[in-house]
Amino acid sequence: MSVTVQMVPVPRSPVIAYRDDGGLARTMGSVVAGQLPPLPPAIAGAFVSGVLIAVGVARSPTLSVFVPVVALLLAGPGSSHAHDGRLDWLVPPVLRLIEYGFTVAVAVAWSLPWPLAFALLGAILFHHYDLVQRMRQRVYPPRWLATAGLGWEGRMLVVALVGAMPVLVVLLTIYLWGVFLWESVTCWAAASGSAAAAGPADAGE
Repeated sequence: MSVTVQMVPVPRSPVIAYRDDGGLARTMGSVVAGQLPPLPPAIAGAFVSGVLIAVGVARSPTLSVFVPVVALLLAGPGSSHAHDGRLDWLVPPVLRLIEYGFTVAVAVAWSLPWPLAFALLGAILFHHYDLVQRMRQRVYPPRWLATAGLGWEGRMLVVALVGAMPVLVVLLTIYLWGVFLWESVTCWAAASGSAAAAGPADAGE
């Protein structure tokens, strides 16, 4: 039995929650007020980001910032759209491709220790997997989680800025694991408590 945990408002569309937009992307979305279709700009952002990564900007702590900035400028404004188009479900996978690809490119460019790179990617993957599972159970993520988790665009910006400094990458990784794991455990515990409380009530009816 699925249980709806009434902690946060129900999102307008699951696709919007799957996007995992941070504060910067949501701010840009508010500028266009949902008038920009989300898929074409996201694809354009992925293409331009791929070109920038291919020419080696990830090797420069200055130029690498252009990848998240370009991705944000192109894909961010679509965050306020209802994502009700037939193909709009493709937007989150496109954003995942941009974020994962850029993170791997920075890790390779700066020869980060592979355990550290895997730990960083693991935190992001865990968060996205958790989003999918909780949405299936109608356990909706709180709005602050995307802000605290920096959003896809915020994480890319931080990775671009600290990728050359392993110590700071370690701190970023610890922070993301702490936020995502703590919130996930507490949220699922609350969901289990709601289900347990609903069980006797349903039996008594």
